[in-house]
Amino acid sequence: MNTLFDKIWDAHVVQTVPDGPTQLYIDRLYCHEVTSPQAFDGMRARGLKCFRPEQIVCMPDHNTPTHDQDKPIADPVSKKQVDTLERNAREFGLKHFGMMSKDNGIIHVVGPEKGLSLPGMTIVCGDSHTSTHGAMGAVAFGIGTSEVEMVMASQCILQQKPKSMRITINGQLGRGVTAKDVALYLMAKLTTSGATGYFVEYAGEVVKNLSMEGRLTLCNLSIEMGARGGFIAPDAVTFDYIKGKEYAPKGEDWDKAMAYWCTLKSGDDAVFDKELVFDAADIEPRITYGTNPGMGIGITESIPAEGDANFNKSLQYMGFKEGEKLLGKKIDYVFLGACTNGRIEDFRAFASIVKGRQKAADVVAWLVPGSWAVDKQIREEGLDKVLEASGFEIRQPGCSACLAMNDDKVPADKYAVSTSNRNFEGRQGPGARTILCSPLVAAAAAVTGVITDPRTLL
Repeated sequence: MNTLFDKIWDAHVVQTVPDGPTQLYIDRLYCHEVTSPQAFDGMRARGLKCFRPEQIVCMPDHNTPTHDQDKPIADPVSKKQVDTLERNAREFGLKHFGMMSKDNGIIHVVGPEKGLSLPGMTIVCGDSHTSTHGAMGAVAFGIGTSEVEMVMASQCILQQKPKSMRITINGQLGRGVTAKDVALYLMAKLTTSGATGYFVEYAGEVVKNLSMEGRLTLCNLSIEMGARGGFIAPDAVTFDYIKGKEYAPKGEDWDKAMAYWCTLKSGDDAVFDKELVFDAADIEPRITYGTNPGMGIGITESIPAEGDANFNKSLQYMGFKEGEKLLGKKIDYVFLGACTNGRIEDFRAFASIVKGRQKAADVVAWLVPGSWAVDKQIREEGLDKVLEASGFEIRQPGCSACLAMNDDKVPADKYAVSTSNRNFEGRQGPGARTILCSPLVAAAAAVTGVITDPRTLL
């Protein structure tokens, strides 16, 4: 009790159903083109309007191509979904950040960078990686399409209250170790189901020292441990990031918001249902070797020997063997982007490795900003010139090769070193083999053509 999760949750309870779920008020609903059409159809069929339309933001991202966005979308399914979202947003009077507008990008990148996601909020979206917004000090989680409709109609949702977990990471991260490596380490330790039923608060020296981009990456991956969501108590890093954002409070409203935000922390007497503590010294740059995000190792380690049927099936799909090291393994594709690692800090990290070097000739590299705002920053900082000089091209914003819902698909049996969030069978294309990693590891692979420890290039 007296955890930050309790404080935010309890402040949003409308009523509790006896022996049933909680009716929870939702501050912000994000809608993208894949999980919202049926919700809008349901609203239309029942003759309903959105209860609080100003709290809803719509944006296409999954199906948007990352090239020629000024032209009609070639894929008919993608085009229909993107066009349908625009039409639904217009009909229901909702804010819509369409393709080619300066506001467009990946919804989990745009929300925080525009000040739409704020401390103390409850935030939902029909997308599992809604946990990203927890980095702002918000309770954020993914929901199903029927629940999207519920929020549209009532600005509330029925939910069972999750248990609480605190994960503390002490010490200092080593050279070349990033927030992505921390997340991959935690997934390997907890497995992809180790946090099922919990909402995770991240704490400790490592977390406090993370930039906002790093915190967004860490919270983004909470769902990959099975957690309902993950978040970080807001502090000076959070407030500095938010201040001046387009939709952030201004003037007296800012002062009032800050007075509340400063109370958003777990009490010294807070009791969590589960507590875990880790040491930063145990974390090195990491990669995955299997077909779920928990199947990962330190980049200098060997694939473990486990031997069960699912483990063997995963290795067979990936073309790897027990006891094998992946250092020096030839790769085919590199993907920098997604709601996990498509922010400006990720492009700075990638550029720090490739500067003065050349892309390996036989590697296909997709570098995809998470938003047009990130694209603008890349060019303002001259990172585009650094990347172009090294043989890389920056694509237009979108979810891109995180999942095979757009043109950016990895061919069967090809190895893709990816900064995205999932490495399931076929996730990046039918038969594609995905190796998850940080932007530094991705950059090292891009210039060497093989899996490389980025610390050797820093």
